[in-house]
Amino acid sequence: MLLAAPIEPFDWHRLLLSDDMPPAYLGEIAFRCLVTYLLTLGALRVTGRRGVRQLSIFELSIILALGSAAGDAMFYNDVPLLHVAVVFVVVPALYLLFNRFTEWSPRFSDWLEGAPLLLVEDGQVHMENFRQLRLTQKELFGELRQHQVEHLGQVRRAYMEATGNLSIYFYPETEPVRPGLPTWPERFEQLQRRIEAPGPHACGRCGHVATALAKGDEPLCPTCQNDHWLPVSDAQRVG
Repeated sequence: MLLAAPIEPFDWHRLLLSDDMPPAYLGEIAFRCLVTYLLTLGALRVTGRRGVRQLSIFELSIILALGSAAGDAMFYNDVPLLHVAVVFVVVPALYLLFNRFTEWSPRFSDWLEGAPLLLVEDGQVHMENFRQLRLTQKELFGELRQHQVEHLGQVRRAYMEATGNLSIYFYPETEPVRPGLPTWPERFEQLQRRIEAPGPHACGRCGHVATALAKGDEPLCPTCQNDHWLPVSDAQRVG
């Protein structure tokens, strides 16, 4: 049984050069990087401006496939550049072909990239869609806070788009403010099972608002069967 040669830590010759490749191979690596970089730029030009914004699952899979092909070809001497060029032709061609299919068939588009899902409707979380996306309340409320949403009562509808972005529609400023579940994380430290003061409270899970709760009540949410509640917020949206 052959024993492996002992490794000397911080052997700069081993770290910087390979005994299997001559130093001149560094020039070939530079050439490979140039070729694969130009191929990557060409592929991104095919995807258009969408390729450099928020990516869909389909677009992300393309970038990963091209990235793997480009990365291997940059420094592995046994990866022919012609093989890589075929990958960079076939993958963008599939992208264009699938884009045509999504234009012809909305159902195929929804299967491939996902369909927008309604997450908040009339100030209340749509629990079925919320569970389908496997989101946490912390993630959803974090997205809402980035749109200056102080409580769910400010939101008429909110959609999770196929790209992962959250689109929000607000009530007109001329309408009276609707009470709703606060989105501030510090308010959730005040969750209560037994109502401490009479008045409207919001379900701590879905945002259902109960208006006629009395001190000492221990209600269950009729929408999601949650038993923790928060006093509602009726702050006017600013921004």
